[in-house]
Formats: sequence, C-alpha cells, structure tokens
Amino acid sequence: MPRHARKPSSRTPRFLAAGAATVGTFVLVCTATGTAQAAAATSTRATTYTVRAGDHLASIARSRHVPGGWQAIASANHLTSPYTVRSGQVLTLPAGSASSTPAPSSTPSPTSGTYTNNLDGWIKQALAIMAKNNIPGTYNGIYRNVMRESSGNPKAINLWDSNAVKGTPSKGLLQVIQPTFDAYHVPGTSSDIYDPVANITAACNYAYHRYGSIDNVNSAY
Repeated sequence: MPRHARKPSSRTPRFLAAGAATVGTFVLVCTATGTAQAAAATSTRATTYTVRAGDHLASIARSRHVPGGWQAIASANHLTSPYTVRSGQVLTLPAGSASSTPAPSSTPSPTSGTYTNNLDGWIKQALAIMAKNNIPGTYNGIYRNVMRESSGNPKAINLWDSNAVKGTPSKGLLQVIQPTFDAYHVPGTSSDIYDPVANITAACNYAYHRYGSIDNVNSAY
C-alpha cells in the first residue's frame, strides 16, 4: 500500500492520549504546588502596623494576633524598656500576624464634644492632644498614675505634704503643683490646673521631659 494511504496505527492515539494526560497532570500538580507555595509565602511574610493614640504593644499584639505577643513586636522593632510607642509610628509585625491594618480613625477635635465627661473621656481627649504635640504616653500609663494620685477626682488637692508646706499644693487628677503646670502647660488646653484634660497633658508633658514618658512613672514624681 502506498505510504501516503497507510492507515494510522492504533498505537498513535493511545500514545498521544497518554501523553496529553501526563502533561495535563503535570500542569495541575505544578499549579497546585505553586499556589500552596504562594500561600505559605504570604502567611510567613512580615507586615506593618501604624500606631494610633492609646495603643501600646500588648493591645497591638492582641488586635493583630501576633505570634509571640508584645515581646515579639519589641524584638522585631529593636525596642527596649519601657517599650514606649508613639502615635503615627510604623511598627514591623512578626510573620504570621494579621495583615489587615484598620484604617486610622480621625482624631476628634479637643473641643468637638465627642468625648465623654468622665475619666475615660478625659484620658482619651488628652491622648489625642498629646499625639498632636508629640508627647508620649498610653491610656494604661495615665490611668494607673491617676488612680494612685487622685483616685480619679479632678478636684483633689494635697494640703499636707512638703509641697503644701511650701505653699504650692499638688492639685488635680495627676497632682501637679502650679509652677510645674505653668511650665509644662500644653497650648490649646485650659489654663485651669483643675481642668482634667489640661492637668493630664501638663503632667504627661512634664513626665516626658523628666522620665521619658508617663508610662515610666510608678510612684510620686
């Protein structure tokens, strides 16, 4: 039979079919492997977090589910005691942390009336003002010192200690004497030492210059 008229061998389609199946399987395996590798790379990739007013390492670790907790964040960013962070600071979070960072909320104006008229609201308003003036400090640091100094009473006054004997009694939430309040008063806040927000911000400004942060204060200052 002439060569051009010869019927194709029955082996040919079987070979081609087998080849196509083999190639298809190879492609599927490679694709699946590549997808798995990409997912693994994503899960082990470090991410970042922009610090907001009121944040501290422990709260960031909780909200971003950081493996190793706040200590891992401190290590990744070469932070040392007292582990102070400031609003706007960008931190590197260890691999495995939640990658989605919530959009920063707009900071209410100190006079916007959006803060509650209680200790929680006073501290949050003070933190917003401190962030604008680059004064470090956290909610927990302020709250801890307020409770020790005045138990949260903005009209508290000490009439028996050495400052009182000198005629400059400690006053307000963070028990500030008038000369200190005047020297570290934060512009834009009340000039009344008993005003809770003005008292907090002035005290935190003083603590910043003397101790690095109100967070570092654990006793009379």
